[in-house]
Amino acid sequence: MIGEWGSIVPVLAVAAALRIRRPRPTAAAGVVSLALTAVGAALGGFGEDGPAGTVGVAELIGLLVLVTMTVRTGRGRVAVGVLAAALLCWPLRYAAPVEGWQQVGLLGFGAVGALGAALVGFYLWSLDGLRRREVAAARRAEQLELAHDLHDFVAHDVSGMVALAQAGGFLAEPHPELAEVFRRIEQSGQQALSSLDRTVALLRTPEEDAAGRRAPQPGLAELPALAERFTASGAAEVRLDLPERPVGREAGATVHRIVAEALTNVRRHAPAARSVTVSVRRLDGQRLELTVADDGGAVESPPRHRGGHGLSALAARVEALGGTLDAGRAGQGWLVTATFPLPAEGAS
Repeated sequence: MIGEWGSIVPVLAVAAALRIRRPRPTAAAGVVSLALTAVGAALGGFGEDGPAGTVGVAELIGLLVLVTMTVRTGRGRVAVGVLAAALLCWPLRYAAPVEGWQQVGLLGFGAVGALGAALVGFYLWSLDGLRRREVAAARRAEQLELAHDLHDFVAHDVSGMVALAQAGGFLAEPHPELAEVFRRIEQSGQQALSSLDRTVALLRTPEEDAAGRRAPQPGLAELPALAERFTASGAAEVRLDLPERPVGREAGATVHRIVAEALTNVRRHAPAARSVTVSVRRLDGQRLELTVADDGGAVESPPRHRGGHGLSALAARVEALGGTLDAGRAGQGWLVTATFPLPAEGAS
C-alpha cells in the first residue's frame, strides 16, 4: 500500500517546489523524499513497480532539476544539502536489501547524479553573474560617456558666457564698478570650466587619455547621413520623421546613439526586414519621443532573440536625462521607444 501511494507524495512535493522556487519548499521536498526512502529501506524495499519505478524516476528527475535551479540562484545551501542527501539515498529504495559494496555502488550512483546537477547549476550561475557584470559595465560606460558629453555641452555654454563677460568688461571700462562686475563673472566662469575639467579628468580612463580629445558628438543633423549609410549597405530602407525645431544637444546626441544601436540590432537580428521607421516628435512641447520600428520582413523567420547590452546601457543614459527607454516585439517587427524631457526654450 505504501509502495503504491507513497510514491505520489514526494512527486507532489517536488512539483510544488519547482513551481514555488523558494528554498524552504525545496528543502521540504528533499525531506519528503528522504522520509519515503527511509520507510522503503526499513520495509526491505518497495520494488521496482513502486517508488523506484516510473513515478520514482519522475521524482528523481525533479530532484535533479531542483538541485540545478537552487545552485543557480546562489541561495538555499540547506536546501541543496537536503536534496543532495535525497539523491544520494534514492537508489536504496530497490526491493532487495543491499549490503557492503553494493550499497556503496548505489550511493555512488546517487552521488554522481547530485554532483552532475550541482555542476550544471554552478555553470549557469557563473553565466548569470557574467551577464550581470557585463550589463553593469556597459551601463557604467554609457553613464561615463554621458558625463563626457555633458562636460562638452556645458563647457561650450560657459565659454560663451565668459566671452560675453570679457566683451562686457571691455565696453564697461568707462564705468569701473560695472567693469568689476563683468570681471567677477569672467572669473567665476573660468573657475567653473576648471572644475568641469577636473571632474571629468577623474572619470577618464588611461585609454581615453591616450586617445586625446574626443570627436564632437553627432546629433539629429547627422541622422540622415546615418540612414543613408544603413540603406546603402544593402539593409532595410530607413524612413525619417524629424522635428523642424532643434531639440538640444544632450537630447540630440542621445537620439543619435539610440537610433544607431537600433539599426545595428536590425542588421544583426532582422535581416529580412524591408523598412525601418525612425520618428522623433515633441510631446506637449515638454518631452521628446523617439520610436524606431522595423517590419520584421515579409516572410516568416525564426524567433529573434535580442542579444548584447547596447540598449541596456543606453537605458542608463536615458534615465540619467530623466527619461525612459523600452524595447519589445510589435507585430512581426521590433519597436524601440524612448522619451525624455526637453530643455527649456533657449536653453539649448
